[in-house]
Amino acid sequence: MKKLVAEFIGTFWLVLGGCGSAVLAAGFPELGIGFVGVAIAFGLTVVTMAYAIGHISGCHLNPAVSVGLWMGGRFESKDLFPYIGAQILGGIAGAGILYVIATGKAGVEIGGFASNGYGEHSPGGYGMVAALVTEIVMTFMFLMIILGATHPKAPAGFAGLAIGLGLTLIHLISIPVTNTSVNPARSTSQAIFAGGWAIEQLWLFWVAPLVGAILAGIVYKMLSPDNE
Repeated sequence: MKKLVAEFIGTFWLVLGGCGSAVLAAGFPELGIGFVGVAIAFGLTVVTMAYAIGHISGCHLNPAVSVGLWMGGRFESKDLFPYIGAQILGGIAGAGILYVIATGKAGVEIGGFASNGYGEHSPGGYGMVAALVTEIVMTFMFLMIILGATHPKAPAGFAGLAIGLGLTLIHLISIPVTNTSVNPARSTSQAIFAGGWAIEQLWLFWVAPLVGAILAGIVYKMLSPDNE
């Protein structure tokens, strides 16, 4: 239960911090942080939680991460669905708090609410195939970073930084394409409040990250020094 509570809190913080920066600060007149600021914010949520709860739950914060670690032989099957449930609930709670804050200003319209999308809902107008490829590849690389940085033979104490910086880089690459998911819990939480098209396109932001994570688990298992 401690692990599940930690995952709930961590995913709550990822959504509130990352999506919150996009909804509340990215387009703020004169002081807007832009895409770069949002990318850094997502990275910071992971770095801070890695050192806060990594020793409790492993700090997955993401169903794709849990699936990738399971596929790579680094996570037990019995914990997989409880972790995913905790992550989804934590993300929804974070989005709920963000919604309360965002709608606390007269005349505000939440718009896409930092949801992920493709086609006319892609920040850069990218189509479904581009979005699918982007999310698979970015999640694949994210899991390769996680599996490598957390391996017992990797330099100790730096995993949180490597993973957080990796997520920042992923956002710098893919925000223009999909608004960056690589995390079905993050996508689900925002889509629930945005509704409409965000719910209709949510399938891609489950399928692509899970495919990328599964592929990374398989590849890293082959490359792992444990298999030498």
